[in-house]
Amino acid sequence: MAEVTPTKLNPESHLLLDQPLLRLPAELSRKNFKLAALHVEHDRKALLAALKTTANDSLSSRTSASESLDSLDAMINRMRNLKRKMNGFHEEERTIHRQTRARLEHLHHLYRIPSLADVKYDDWSRLRLNRLLVDYLLRSGYGESAAALAKEKGIEDLVDLDIFVQCHKVEESLRGKSTQECLAWCSEHRELTRKTHNTLEFELRLQQYIELRRRGQLAEARQHAHKYITSDSETNNPEIHRAAGLLAYPPETKVEPYKTMYSNSRWDFLSNLFVKTHHELFSLPSRPLMHIALSAGLSALKTPSCHSMYASSSSNASSTTTTVCPICSTELNELARNLRHVQHNKSSVEHDPIVLPNGRVYGRERLLEMSSKVGLEEGKVKDPTTSEVFDASQIRKVFIS
Repeated sequence: MAEVTPTKLNPESHLLLDQPLLRLPAELSRKNFKLAALHVEHDRKALLAALKTTANDSLSSRTSASESLDSLDAMINRMRNLKRKMNGFHEEERTIHRQTRARLEHLHHLYRIPSLADVKYDDWSRLRLNRLLVDYLLRSGYGESAAALAKEKGIEDLVDLDIFVQCHKVEESLRGKSTQECLAWCSEHRELTRKTHNTLEFELRLQQYIELRRRGQLAEARQHAHKYITSDSETNNPEIHRAAGLLAYPPETKVEPYKTMYSNSRWDFLSNLFVKTHHELFSLPSRPLMHIALSAGLSALKTPSCHSMYASSSSNASSTTTTVCPICSTELNELARNLRHVQHNKSSVEHDPIVLPNGRVYGRERLLEMSSKVGLEEGKVKDPTTSEVFDASQIRKVFIS
């Protein structure tokens, strides 16, 4: 009896799905460092200017000793506030380093597993499945369930709870027709999004302008446009022209594009734009990791017949065939619909293939046996998939070249 050789584990192929696991901490560390540097530079300039002014005023006797001391106290308080901010950034950096260390150790376990048959691989795969489930729950808005699952499985450092919870909070505020939370997010990340020429902040300011026009506050709308919108004329000139034309059309207008601009669907557009911007900023996949993993597996199993109207008894009541194909299941059929089907280098066919008038190919012996079992008269055959009945004289032998 031949000995079964265990399939060797290729860690590199597994890491393709887990790239975001390390990419996000790197992006968070970069963001944390840039924000800390901005605070230091901002306060440094302010302190040097204040110190220079105080020294000059003191030397020229334009201020009293008490006023100079008050100025020095203000500078000391500013430095203390800066130190408090730096402590916060330091704690954030330590958290990022702890998570990165845990994730590297999790991925390093793969290199200690010799084969796919090893029980350690089952444990590692189960842990990754829990990570994918938490990721899916977070993207679907079930933050509390995701946090409970992560805590139960002890994988808090391997998932991105805070990032997705914050994202979902801002997303829901936009769907609730509020721009304040998203504008605050844009202000916090302006330095990071400026290089990508992102239009999220412009679209939010445009929406505020639309709401002012909707309420009939024309003067306020013009002031708002002058302050926030017209400054982007180089990159958003067509949108600015349409915004100017909006002043001439009331909210109930049927004229495009102003009807669309007044539409509540713009809030969904803003919500989706924010999520897209957020994920791009932190190098997160646009789709859940669960979908990506399933797509890879489904594509390997998919065949051209999986989405046929005659695929199986589950989609065709008159079919006499049954299937356990996951692609044809109700749960996964739609997810796999747009995936490419696998290309087989080798095919398995019956030893006596024949073709029916409808173009479907079966084995002659098995087809005649099935037709006899379902009670057809002699000289008749039935297509087991489409339930069509043909004369036996209509079938043709197939020769494979």
